[in-house]
Amino acid sequence: MNRLVIAAIAGLIAAPALAEGDAEAGKKAFNKCKSCHMVVAADDTVIVKGGKTGPNLFGVPGRQAGTYPDFRYGGDLVAAGEKGLVWDEETFVAYAQDPRGFLREYLDDTGAKSKMSFRLKSGAEDIYAFLVSVGPDATN
Repeated sequence: MNRLVIAAIAGLIAAPALAEGDAEAGKKAFNKCKSCHMVVAADDTVIVKGGKTGPNLFGVPGRQAGTYPDFRYGGDLVAAGEKGLVWDEETFVAYAQDPRGFLREYLDDTGAKSKMSFRLKSGAEDIYAFLVSVGPDATN
């Protein structure tokens, strides 16, 4: 294989997968999240002004769980990240729908807890698509 093909394959593996949801619908659905979460770029550009109860969700797609700097995560979410949990569309959607249930299954621990008590009934795939569309790897 030539180097260009190898580089292209490596880039696809390293990049977060394209989201299947609707980014425009996700922008609107994010209103359910912004009481706890904000989306603020690394250069401090405010994409969505929101609360600080939850971590900044800028750059979540492709990020190891429980690793946003200077945020005090619950121990079980940190443990999931240390076990290899990286946010992709599938894991983000499952976590948003049932954070405690997701962690209990992921960690195989019936006592696992999540500091996030909100359960998103629908639209998580759209919110994920929105986060991908405004993330550091977005091409706008």
